[in-house]
Formats: sequence, C-alpha cells, structure tokens
Amino acid sequence: MECHISHLNIYIYISAATKPLLLADLASGKSHIPSNYIRPENDRPNLNEVESFDGNSIPLIDFQGLDGPNRFDIINQIGLACRNYGFFQVKNHGIDEAVVNRMLEVAREFFHMPETEREKSYSDDPFKTTRLSTSFNVKTEKVSCWRDYLRLHCHPLEDYVAEWPSNPPSFKPDVAEYCRNVRGLVLRILAAISESLGLEKDYVERALGKHGQHMAINYYPKCPQPELTYGLPGHSDPNAITVLLQDDVPGLQVLKDGKWVAVNPIPNTFIVNIGDQIQVLSNDRYKSVLHRAVVNCDKERLSIPTFYCPSYDATIGPAQKLIDCEEPAHYRSFTYGEYYEKFWNRGLKTQTCLDMFKTTLP
Repeated sequence: MECHISHLNIYIYISAATKPLLLADLASGKSHIPSNYIRPENDRPNLNEVESFDGNSIPLIDFQGLDGPNRFDIINQIGLACRNYGFFQVKNHGIDEAVVNRMLEVAREFFHMPETEREKSYSDDPFKTTRLSTSFNVKTEKVSCWRDYLRLHCHPLEDYVAEWPSNPPSFKPDVAEYCRNVRGLVLRILAAISESLGLEKDYVERALGKHGQHMAINYYPKCPQPELTYGLPGHSDPNAITVLLQDDVPGLQVLKDGKWVAVNPIPNTFIVNIGDQIQVLSNDRYKSVLHRAVVNCDKERLSIPTFYCPSYDATIGPAQKLIDCEEPAHYRSFTYGEYYEKFWNRGLKTQTCLDMFKTTLP
C-alpha cells in the first residue's frame, strides 16, 4: 500500500551542481508542475470519476476481543475482507493514540526541517537501509511521482536505529516506539489471516522466514495541478501485508470492481492491505489489490506505510493445504529475493508482477 523498499533517486539538478533539490523545495510557490511530472492523457487520475463513501469504502473491523471471545467472528470478517476487497480498516487495534500522534508529528517535523538538514539523509543507493529520496525508480519510470519519502528498515530495530536521522531530536525514540507497536499488531493480523484460511495460527509467520519490516514516510507537497500527476500511480504491494497510517488529508484510492474508490481517513485507525505474497500463499483466495495515491492543491499530505515482508531467502509458494484437484497450485515456488528483484526492475505498473510466477493451469 503506497509502495516501498528500494527506490532510486529522481532529483532535479540545477545547472552543473550535484546538490539535489527535493520536490518539497521545488514545489514551493509554483503555479505549474514541471513537465517531467505530467502524465500522458490516458494515464491521469480523472479525479471527477472517483467514488467516495466517507471512509466506509472498505470494511472497518473492530479488533476489540480479537484475543478473546469475539475471535471467531473477527477472523471471519478479516477473511471476507481479504477475499472481497484485499483491504480493511482496523479500530481498537491496541496501539496508544499518543504513540500514533507522535509518529505523525515527528514525520512532519522532519519534512519541515531546512533542506540542508534533510539532505544529510539523502542517498541514491537503492540498497541503503536508511535514505531520503523522491519519486520511485529513475531507471524504469518515464514520468516522476509527486512524492518525497524517507525509507527506513525497522526490524530488528537494534540493527538500524543508529543510522536513522538524529534530527528532529525525538525522531529515533518516537519512530522506534511506533515500529515496535506496529510489529506487534502485524503479528496478530498474520495469525488471524492464517486462521481465516484454515491454516495453523503460525503458518504465515513461519512462511516469511526471518521477516523484514520496512517503513516509508511519504510526504506529498501541495500540487498546483493535481489532475495531471500522481503521488504514486496504481500498483499492488510486493510484500506480505502493509499497515498504513495516514494523516487527516485524503489521498489513498483503491480499485474496486473496476472503479477507483477514495478511502478517506478515519481518526485512530489503520488501513491494512494484502500484498502479493499473501495472494500466493493463499493460492489466490485472497487478493493483492491495485491502489494509488493522489495529491491536491490545498494541503500537504503524510502517509506512513509499514511493509511487512518475507526475508529475501524465504521460499514462497501456495500452502499445501490449499492445493487439491479442484484448486491446483496457481504459482510456482520462488524466493522473495527473486520476486522483489523483478518487481523493482519493472517499476510501478498496473500489471501485477504475480503473472510472472503463475503456473500453467490445466
């Protein structure tokens, strides 16, 4: 959900200088967007055609009682949402509102710091585990995305916190606390997804190997011509699941029944979406759905997706219990490293990378 992991830099250069200019600085005071952000006419948001249901466009699931007497009912709701939508929203998730608010505050503080301070985190190395960048992948994209982002690896925390930004001063403790809380929530969700498929409670968790947890703090500046560009174009997520925190500014849209639907923010909730790896593990019972981020001319927007994924050496394939004569395996087995390499090289495209791993069904 609002994509992640290795992004090559697409900075704009002034004359022969090597100093990068972030979109946040480029966008200030502009009445028109630069030509390299303008999408072809057949690939624009068509914002007037987007449907909106005031936050109720995808299921809202109350996690109160997930570990108690309501577990069976909640797991059934999760299964239906994964099968029919690929997305659901979570309330009463157990993460303190103060932890969430501090995460949003420190993220905003980071992107409001002077350019010279933010540039300390800049890198064009796609393998660097902490880096500030913009857009998505300069090697594959023809048009830039209206987005800056700070990418962080988050698990195990002790391996990465030291390399995170030192400013704002509260960045490391606030983000670390948020990451610990989200990891706990993710593990509960993975167990519920396993049970909803009729698998052992720890099946998905074990299938992910050593696990990976990444975060992208996405910053979408105000855009003078939002109808011409995207924050991120339509895509599915290559990981297992994504847990999205967004501020109060709408921007997320999900493809449902061939139409783009706005998912407007609800305070103190998270949005969860199924990634490609869960679609494979479920043998297509659950769907990794296309979604996108749009921008607006009135307000900046923050979104903070946490991407939970297999370790690169984890072997992914349909669960044996979900394969039979009527439902043979829809995918061959592969390592997550193999999958992600193909995803990264292709860039953000509406055609899912899953098709490259399908078996030839009888």
